[in-house]
Amino acid sequence: MIRNSYRKCRSIYHKFRFYWSVNWTKTLYFNFKKFPFETAKKLPVFFYKRIKFSSISGEIQIDGNIEKGMIGFGQPYELNTVHRGIAEINIQGKLIFKGKFQFGKDYFLFVGENAVCELGNMSSMASNAKLICLEKVVLGNYVRLGAESQIIDTNFHDMIDTVTGEKQKKTGPIFIGDYTFSGSRISIMKNTKTPDFCTIATNSFCNKDYTSWGNNILIGGVPAKLIRTNISRDWQGEKQQLDDFLTI
Repeated sequence: MIRNSYRKCRSIYHKFRFYWSVNWTKTLYFNFKKFPFETAKKLPVFFYKRIKFSSISGEIQIDGNIEKGMIGFGQPYELNTVHRGIAEINIQGKLIFKGKFQFGKDYFLFVGENAVCELGNMSSMASNAKLICLEKVVLGNYVRLGAESQIIDTNFHDMIDTVTGEKQKKTGPIFIGDYTFSGSRISIMKNTKTPDFCTIATNSFCNKDYTSWGNNILIGGVPAKLIRTNISRDWQGEKQQLDDFLTI
């Protein structure tokens, strides 16, 4: 009896801590501002701790079954527990969620006007992540990117050929295949395309199409090169754990 009472108290305590971490003001405002009432009342998007809305004028679309807290901005699912309070979103274009998604703590998300950003089911970007989309960024299902990673589909500034004077295109689409997994501090730049079941080593720089190397590959380096074939994260072995991370 004492053990059962302890477990119940512990469960209540953890639920209390969890709900205390939710920024209810921003959560309620965002959901009822961006979604029809029938969707908004289910609170599919949760914001945790401090967050700045620089702009939420763009379109937000959720495909699939709507569940409470299925999308977490600043969701506490990592070992580190402290928020620095620098999280910021600026959504002027179209942001599409294909299911559940997580941003870790202190993220930055920018979707420019006329840009399209599509985020796959059960995918995530860990703490201090940066996603800047000025043209198109597509993350497949179960894309799990480590802390301090960045996805940027633009050079920001015009580059020219100093001989011919030809101006290069500033932006280029990014397509990340299903079940792509990375270490921390990776940079995924314009025109990057990865195959399914691709692993990206820590501190790597990706800037081209890697799909010709096939699935189940490990790439890494600056710029990224093929390191190993026939290797993959144990997705089936971790499936229950990943599901638990996204269950409110």
